[in-house]
Amino acid sequence: MPTGPKAYHQLKELCPVFSHKLNVIWTTDLGPKVCQLLDFQGVLWTSIDVVCFIKVGEGEAVGPVVLWIGVTVESLLGEDAHTSANGCLDLLKEFSITDIEVEFRESIYTPLASPNLFEPTSDLDPDVDICGPLTPALGLSIAAQATPHTEGTGSIYLAKGSESKKVLLITTRHILFQPNNRPNIDYACTNTSAPPRNVLLLSTKAFNNFLDSIKIRIGRHGIMVEHHEQQIEKLQVRVAGEDNEKIENATKQLEKAQWLLDDAREAIQTLEEFYNESKKKWSKLSQRVLGHITSSPPITPSAGIKGFTKDYTIVKLDSSKIKDAFKGNVVNLGTKIPEDKFTLKMYPCIDTTLSFKYPDDRLLPLRDLILEDFMCKPDMLDHDGESCLLVIKNSNATGVTIGHTTKWAILPYNNKSGAFSACGDLGSIITDGLGHIGSILTSGAGKTVSSDITYTTPFFWLLPCIKQNRFPHAHPYPVMASCTNNYGQ
Repeated sequence: MPTGPKAYHQLKELCPVFSHKLNVIWTTDLGPKVCQLLDFQGVLWTSIDVVCFIKVGEGEAVGPVVLWIGVTVESLLGEDAHTSANGCLDLLKEFSITDIEVEFRESIYTPLASPNLFEPTSDLDPDVDICGPLTPALGLSIAAQATPHTEGTGSIYLAKGSESKKVLLITTRHILFQPNNRPNIDYACTNTSAPPRNVLLLSTKAFNNFLDSIKIRIGRHGIMVEHHEQQIEKLQVRVAGEDNEKIENATKQLEKAQWLLDDAREAIQTLEEFYNESKKKWSKLSQRVLGHITSSPPITPSAGIKGFTKDYTIVKLDSSKIKDAFKGNVVNLGTKIPEDKFTLKMYPCIDTTLSFKYPDDRLLPLRDLILEDFMCKPDMLDHDGESCLLVIKNSNATGVTIGHTTKWAILPYNNKSGAFSACGDLGSIITDGLGHIGSILTSGAGKTVSSDITYTTPFFWLLPCIKQNRFPHAHPYPVMASCTNNYGQ
């Protein structure tokens, strides 16, 4: 091996290869056979490239075209590399290619795509109430990559249907096409050279808030660590005393305090690792690309006989992002409202027949649709004995909320519960306590940023519109395909 500062006196750079016979036959014939040969030879290859080299600053080619084979570090001896290279040259001769050299290099293959989303965590995990934004449960905070500071909520997943296993995400057009920046005209992604309009998981603001939430939780655990350490010091003094009864009681408390201290320290370590990984893997916009817009008809107020607002966009998801954690259409009920209070809220009248059951994993699966007749004449009673229908949503801005619906307008649960929605909740899916799909949040009305009344578009009406717009076989019960390609048909 050459040594010294002048060993490589001429700096070279990589260049692509275009006008060569190999380009024509590589994908269909030669390339697969080279891969098979290397596998047969036991070569731990990581990458195969076809390149040429030129002198820096001169543009002069140095040597012939090179079949550049990357191998795992320290996995291939020189003698074995020589044997393998001759095997590749013999294979090239079978295709009448004799003007190419074969070279090996150590190469580590690193996928540059963004990481997969996480599965929703257990109540016992320290990140249970902060990792939600990075899971595929409904309520995803999304934004267009072109306008990353404007955020909204993903509505519901649809299967493309027929023979396709692709999954679509429905949301409102307002979120991904800003009215002031783009005319209200039909958009369809076609197989042209124009780049796709990418959709991000988490707007810039939402991602920063997500990181802040982790730091806040670390700080809270840090306070508890200090508190438990002080408790332990005092209890250790009591344990060392002479009163047997007090010693026995203090010993039990000491064991509990020590367990709480260990738990808080473990939580801090877990959350610090989670924070560092999240910042490393999700900070760049390119790392948070969830998919791209495939279709978005113009917004149409008072559409059709019913006069509903037609406002939706169809996003084709990158299946590799969510396939490992995907559980279909489920709403994460979160930790904002404790399980017992949530259940009581779903039964405002003590005479109501019990039907809602809080899911043990906090994931409410969606099924069937709320039809118009039931929306107008629900079978539930409120605390005054009046007919009502309670609905649930999980969204970007206000999280999980419960409200009363009157047809397709939704009121706050009561005068103490706060608004059902706010800016940033646009696009979220509305369901009842049994997981029946109701409607998509489109707007609100009120004097403040929060809305006194939330308006929605019923899904039983919107789904046929989606079917008529290029997706005739779409349905809301997708199952992820075991595929890794990004944007198949």
